[in-house]
Amino acid sequence: MILRASPSPSLSISTAQFQSPTLLIPNLKTQFRYKYRRLAKSVLLKTKSSVEQDLDGLPPEFYDDEWQAQQREKTKELRRRQQEEEEEENRKIDEYREIGSRMKGYPQEEVREARKLVSSFIRAAEEVEERIEEAAEKGELNELVLMVIWNRLDLARRDEEKDAIRALDLLYRRVETEILKREATPSMRLLNELLILHDGFNEEGWLKECRKLMVDTFPREDPFTLLVPEGFDINMHEGQLKLPSEADDVLLRVDFVREVDALLQEVRSEQSEEQSTQGLDPESVANRLKQQEKQRTIHQVEALLDLAATLKC
Repeated sequence: MILRASPSPSLSISTAQFQSPTLLIPNLKTQFRYKYRRLAKSVLLKTKSSVEQDLDGLPPEFYDDEWQAQQREKTKELRRRQQEEEEEENRKIDEYREIGSRMKGYPQEEVREARKLVSSFIRAAEEVEERIEEAAEKGELNELVLMVIWNRLDLARRDEEKDAIRALDLLYRRVETEILKREATPSMRLLNELLILHDGFNEEGWLKECRKLMVDTFPREDPFTLLVPEGFDINMHEGQLKLPSEADDVLLRVDFVREVDALLQEVRSEQSEEQSTQGLDPESVANRLKQQEKQRTIHQVEALLDLAATLKC
Protein backbone atom coordinates (compact mmCIF):
# COMPACT_ATOMS: atom_id res chain seq x y z
CA MET A 1 0.00 0.00 0.00
CA ILE A 2 1.29 3.33 -1.01
CA LEU A 3 0.86 6.19 1.48
CA ARG A 4 0.11 9.58 -0.03
CA ALA A 5 0.54 12.83 1.86
CA SER A 6 -2.55 14.93 2.06
CA PRO A 7 -2.13 18.33 0.43
CA SER A 8 -1.48 21.36 2.72
CA PRO A 9 -4.41 23.74 3.10
CA SER A 10 -2.25 26.73 2.07
CA LEU A 11 -1.26 24.96 -1.09
CA SER A 12 -4.72 23.81 -2.02
CA ILE A 13 -5.07 25.65 -5.29
CA SER A 14 -7.56 24.55 -7.83
CA THR A 15 -6.56 23.68 -11.30
CA ALA A 16 -8.36 26.71 -12.62
CA GLN A 17 -6.48 29.02 -10.26
CA PHE A 18 -3.16 27.42 -11.14
CA GLN A 19 -3.84 27.81 -14.78
CA SER A 20 -4.75 31.57 -14.24
CA PRO A 21 -1.78 33.28 -12.40
CA THR A 22 -3.42 36.71 -12.59
CA LEU A 23 -5.78 35.66 -9.84
CA LEU A 24 -2.85 35.58 -7.37
CA ILE A 25 -1.86 39.24 -7.92
CA PRO A 26 -4.53 40.92 -5.71
CA ASN A 27 -3.64 38.69 -2.79
CA LEU A 28 0.10 39.36 -3.23
CA LYS A 29 -0.48 43.12 -3.41
CA THR A 30 -2.53 43.04 -0.24
CA GLN A 31 0.12 41.05 1.63
CA PHE A 32 2.91 43.37 0.38
CA ARG A 33 1.01 46.50 1.38
CA TYR A 34 0.35 45.12 4.81
CA LYS A 35 3.98 44.13 5.36
CA TYR A 36 5.21 47.56 4.07
CA ARG A 37 2.96 49.45 6.47
CA ARG A 38 4.19 47.38 9.41
CA LEU A 39 7.82 47.97 8.37
CA ALA A 40 7.34 51.73 7.89
CA LYS A 41 5.61 52.04 11.25
CA SER A 42 8.42 50.23 13.03
CA VAL A 43 11.05 52.42 11.31
CA LEU A 44 9.23 55.62 12.31
CA LEU A 45 8.94 54.45 15.89
CA LYS A 46 12.64 53.59 16.04
CA THR A 47 13.61 56.91 14.43
CA LYS A 48 11.43 58.87 16.85
CA SER A 49 12.86 57.09 19.84
CA SER A 50 16.45 57.64 18.61
CA VAL A 51 15.82 61.37 18.01
CA GLU A 52 14.29 61.70 21.46
CA GLN A 53 17.36 60.01 22.91
CA ASP A 54 19.64 62.43 20.97
CA LEU A 55 17.66 65.49 22.10
CA ASP A 56 17.88 64.48 25.73
CA GLY A 57 21.47 65.85 26.02
CA LEU A 58 20.77 69.29 24.42
CA PRO A 59 20.37 72.49 26.50
CA PRO A 60 16.89 73.84 27.18
CA GLU A 61 17.45 76.78 24.78
CA PHE A 62 17.28 74.33 21.88
CA TYR A 63 13.55 73.88 22.48
CA ASP A 64 12.97 77.68 22.59
CA ASP A 65 11.68 79.07 19.27
CA GLU A 66 12.82 82.59 20.15
CA TRP A 67 16.36 81.40 20.86
CA GLN A 68 16.45 79.55 17.55
CA ALA A 69 15.25 82.70 15.74
CA GLN A 70 18.08 84.67 17.39
CA GLN A 71 20.59 82.07 16.24
CA ARG A 72 19.30 82.35 12.69
CA GLU A 73 19.67 86.14 12.82
CA LYS A 74 23.23 85.77 14.11
CA THR A 75 24.00 83.45 11.23
CA LYS A 76 22.62 85.99 8.75
CA GLU A 77 24.70 88.75 10.37
CA LEU A 78 27.83 86.61 10.20
CA ARG A 79 27.26 85.89 6.52
CA ARG A 80 26.66 89.62 5.89
CA ARG A 81 29.95 90.53 7.57
CA GLN A 82 31.78 87.87 5.61
CA GLN A 83 30.37 89.31 2.40
CA GLU A 84 31.42 92.83 3.41
CA GLU A 85 34.94 91.63 4.20
CA GLU A 86 35.16 89.92 0.82
CA GLU A 87 33.96 93.07 -0.93
CA GLU A 88 36.48 95.19 1.01
CA GLU A 89 39.27 92.78 0.10
CA ASN A 90 38.29 92.90 -3.56
CA ARG A 91 38.20 96.70 -3.41
CA LYS A 92 41.71 96.84 -1.97
CA ILE A 93 42.97 94.46 -4.64
CA ASP A 94 41.49 96.71 -7.32
CA GLU A 95 43.10 99.77 -5.72
CA TYR A 96 46.50 98.08 -5.54
CA ARG A 97 46.18 97.14 -9.20
CA GLU A 98 45.29 100.72 -10.05
CA ILE A 99 48.34 102.01 -8.14
CA GLY A 100 50.58 99.53 -9.89
CA SER A 101 49.28 100.57 -13.32
CA ARG A 102 50.01 104.28 -12.88
CA MET A 103 53.49 104.01 -14.36
CA LYS A 104 52.71 101.72 -17.27
CA GLY A 105 53.19 104.60 -19.69
CA TYR A 106 56.80 105.19 -18.62
CA PRO A 107 59.78 103.23 -19.95
CA GLN A 108 60.56 100.33 -17.63
CA GLU A 109 64.25 101.22 -17.42
CA GLU A 110 63.43 104.74 -16.23
CA VAL A 111 60.95 103.35 -13.71
CA ARG A 112 63.60 101.01 -12.28
CA GLU A 113 66.10 103.87 -11.99
CA ALA A 114 63.54 106.06 -10.25
CA ARG A 115 62.73 103.29 -7.75
CA LYS A 116 66.41 102.78 -7.03
CA LEU A 117 66.82 106.52 -6.43
CA VAL A 118 63.85 106.65 -4.03
CA SER A 119 65.19 103.59 -2.17
CA SER A 120 68.54 105.37 -1.78
CA PHE A 121 66.72 108.38 -0.27
CA ILE A 122 64.98 106.13 2.26
CA ARG A 123 68.21 104.35 3.22
CA ALA A 124 70.11 107.64 3.54
CA ALA A 125 68.30 108.46 6.82
CA GLU A 126 70.01 111.56 8.31
CA GLU A 127 71.96 112.20 5.09
CA VAL A 128 68.83 112.41 2.93
CA GLU A 129 69.21 116.18 2.42
CA GLU A 130 72.68 115.77 0.90
CA ARG A 131 71.48 112.86 -1.22
CA ILE A 132 68.54 114.87 -2.60
CA GLU A 133 70.74 117.87 -3.44
CA GLU A 134 73.27 115.60 -5.11
CA ALA A 135 70.54 114.01 -7.22
CA ALA A 136 69.20 117.44 -8.14
CA GLU A 137 72.62 118.60 -9.33
CA LYS A 138 72.87 115.50 -11.53
CA GLY A 139 69.42 116.17 -12.99
CA GLU A 140 67.96 112.91 -11.61
CA LEU A 141 64.90 114.49 -9.97
CA ASN A 142 61.83 114.55 -12.20
CA GLU A 143 58.11 113.81 -12.29
CA LEU A 144 58.69 110.05 -12.35
CA VAL A 145 60.59 110.16 -9.04
CA LEU A 146 57.69 112.03 -7.47
CA MET A 147 55.29 109.43 -8.87
CA VAL A 148 57.25 106.58 -7.27
CA ILE A 149 57.24 108.35 -3.89
CA TRP A 150 53.51 109.08 -4.22
CA ASN A 151 52.73 105.44 -4.97
CA ARG A 152 54.58 104.32 -1.86
CA LEU A 153 52.82 106.99 0.18
CA ASP A 154 49.44 105.91 -1.19
CA LEU A 155 50.10 102.28 -0.27
CA ALA A 156 51.19 103.29 3.24
CA ARG A 157 47.98 105.27 3.69
CA ARG A 158 45.82 102.36 2.59
CA ASP A 159 47.70 100.02 4.96
CA GLU A 160 47.52 102.65 7.77
CA GLU A 161 51.29 102.62 8.38
CA LYS A 162 51.56 105.90 10.30
CA ASP A 163 55.37 106.06 10.55
CA ALA A 164 55.81 105.34 6.86
CA ILE A 165 53.15 107.93 6.00
CA ARG A 166 54.99 110.69 7.88
CA ALA A 167 58.39 109.78 6.45
CA LEU A 168 57.19 109.48 2.84
CA ASP A 169 55.12 112.65 3.07
CA LEU A 170 58.19 114.63 4.20
CA LEU A 171 60.30 113.01 1.46
CA TYR A 172 57.72 113.88 -1.19
CA ARG A 173 57.54 117.52 -0.08
CA ARG A 174 61.32 117.84 0.05
CA VAL A 175 61.87 116.38 -3.43
CA GLU A 176 59.03 118.47 -4.84
CA THR A 177 60.54 121.62 -3.31
CA GLU A 178 63.95 120.80 -4.78
CA ILE A 179 62.43 120.26 -8.25
CA LEU A 180 60.49 123.50 -8.05
CA LYS A 181 63.58 125.36 -6.86
CA ARG A 182 65.60 124.10 -9.84
CA GLU A 183 62.86 125.00 -12.28
CA ALA A 184 61.96 128.34 -10.64
CA THR A 185 62.79 131.77 -12.00
CA PRO A 186 65.59 133.84 -10.37
CA SER A 187 62.94 135.89 -8.55
CA MET A 188 61.33 132.81 -7.00
CA ARG A 189 64.72 131.36 -6.04
CA LEU A 190 65.61 134.61 -4.28
CA LEU A 191 62.24 134.66 -2.53
CA ASN A 192 62.85 131.12 -1.29
CA GLU A 193 66.29 132.07 0.06
CA LEU A 194 64.81 135.09 1.85
CA LEU A 195 62.07 133.00 3.49
CA ILE A 196 64.57 130.39 4.64
CA LEU A 197 66.51 133.11 6.52
CA HIS A 198 63.59 133.54 8.93
CA ASP A 199 64.26 131.83 12.25
CA GLY A 200 60.64 132.10 13.42
CA PHE A 201 61.33 134.63 16.20
CA ASN A 202 63.38 137.74 15.37
CA GLU A 203 61.37 139.62 12.75
CA GLU A 204 63.52 142.76 12.78
CA GLY A 205 66.80 140.86 12.47
CA TRP A 206 65.36 138.80 9.62
CA LEU A 207 64.39 141.92 7.66
CA LYS A 208 67.92 143.32 8.10
CA GLU A 209 69.45 140.17 6.66
CA CYS A 210 66.95 140.25 3.80
CA ARG A 211 67.82 143.88 3.02
CA LYS A 212 71.52 143.03 2.89
CA LEU A 213 70.91 140.04 0.57
CA MET A 214 68.72 142.17 -1.71
CA VAL A 215 71.36 144.88 -1.96
CA ASP A 216 73.98 142.27 -2.86
CA THR A 217 71.66 140.65 -5.45
CA PHE A 218 70.03 143.58 -7.25
CA PRO A 219 72.30 145.66 -9.48
CA ARG A 220 72.52 149.43 -9.21
CA GLU A 221 69.66 150.99 -11.06
CA ASP A 222 71.44 153.69 -13.05
CA PRO A 223 71.71 153.01 -16.82
CA PHE A 224 75.49 153.13 -16.89
CA THR A 225 75.86 150.45 -14.22
CA LEU A 226 73.42 148.18 -16.04
CA LEU A 227 75.38 148.37 -19.29
CA VAL A 228 78.95 148.04 -18.11
CA PRO A 229 80.65 145.77 -15.56
CA GLU A 230 81.78 146.98 -12.16
CA GLY A 231 85.08 148.94 -12.23
CA PHE A 232 84.67 150.00 -15.87
CA ASP A 233 86.59 153.20 -16.76
CA ILE A 234 85.09 154.88 -19.79
CA ASN A 235 88.09 157.22 -20.18
CA MET A 236 90.43 154.27 -20.72
CA HIS A 237 88.07 152.22 -22.91
CA GLU A 238 88.62 151.96 -26.64
CA GLY A 239 86.43 150.36 -29.27
CA GLN A 240 82.84 149.10 -29.21
CA LEU A 241 80.98 148.91 -25.92
CA LYS A 242 79.47 145.42 -25.36
CA LEU A 243 77.11 144.11 -22.74
CA PRO A 244 78.71 141.93 -20.06
CA SER A 245 78.31 138.17 -20.56
CA GLU A 246 76.48 137.76 -17.24
CA ALA A 247 73.81 140.30 -18.16
CA ASP A 248 71.25 137.54 -18.76
CA ASP A 249 71.63 136.30 -15.18
CA VAL A 250 71.08 139.72 -13.63
CA LEU A 251 67.91 139.97 -11.49
CA LEU A 252 66.40 143.43 -11.50
CA ARG A 253 64.52 144.70 -8.50
CA VAL A 254 61.54 145.66 -10.63
CA ASP A 255 61.30 142.10 -11.99
CA PHE A 256 61.41 140.69 -8.47
CA VAL A 257 58.66 143.04 -7.27
CA ARG A 258 56.46 142.25 -10.27
CA GLU A 259 56.73 138.43 -9.90
CA VAL A 260 56.27 138.44 -6.13
CA ASP A 261 53.22 140.70 -6.42
CA ALA A 262 51.68 138.37 -9.05
CA LEU A 263 52.33 135.40 -6.76
CA LEU A 264 50.62 137.14 -3.85
CA GLN A 265 47.57 137.95 -5.95
CA GLU A 266 47.25 134.30 -6.98
CA VAL A 267 47.64 133.00 -3.43
CA ARG A 268 45.10 135.48 -2.05
CA SER A 269 42.51 134.48 -4.63
CA GLU A 270 42.98 130.80 -3.72
CA GLN A 271 42.79 131.56 -0.01
CA SER A 272 39.50 133.46 -0.39
CA GLU A 273 37.93 130.34 -1.91
CA GLU A 274 38.97 128.13 1.00
CA GLN A 275 36.47 127.69 3.82
CA SER A 276 37.68 127.72 7.38
CA THR A 277 36.85 124.54 9.32
CA GLN A 278 35.56 124.88 12.88
CA GLY A 279 35.44 121.25 14.02
CA LEU A 280 37.58 119.69 16.75
CA ASP A 281 38.30 116.42 14.98
CA PRO A 282 41.95 115.72 14.01
CA GLU A 283 41.41 116.51 10.33
CA SER A 284 39.79 119.89 11.06
CA VAL A 285 42.54 120.84 13.51
CA ALA A 286 45.21 119.87 10.97
CA ASN A 287 43.50 121.99 8.29
CA ARG A 288 43.37 125.00 10.59
CA LEU A 289 47.06 124.64 11.41
CA LYS A 290 47.89 124.50 7.69
CA GLN A 291 45.85 127.62 7.06
CA GLN A 292 47.59 129.44 9.91
CA GLU A 293 51.01 128.44 8.58
CA LYS A 294 50.01 129.58 5.10
CA GLN A 295 48.81 132.90 6.49
CA ARG A 296 52.14 133.47 8.29
CA THR A 297 54.02 132.80 5.05
CA ILE A 298 51.79 135.26 3.20
CA HIS A 299 52.56 137.96 5.79
CA GLN A 300 56.29 137.28 5.38
CA VAL A 301 56.06 137.57 1.59
CA GLU A 302 54.11 140.82 1.96
CA ALA A 303 56.88 142.20 4.20
CA LEU A 304 59.53 141.18 1.63
CA LEU A 305 57.52 142.82 -1.15
CA ASP A 306 57.32 146.10 0.80
CA LEU A 307 61.05 145.89 1.56
CA ALA A 308 61.96 145.35 -2.11
CA ALA A 309 59.58 148.11 -3.29
CA THR A 310 61.16 150.72 -0.96
CA LEU A 311 64.75 149.49 -1.31
CA LYS A 312 67.21 151.99 -2.73
CA CYS A 313 69.98 150.34 -4.71
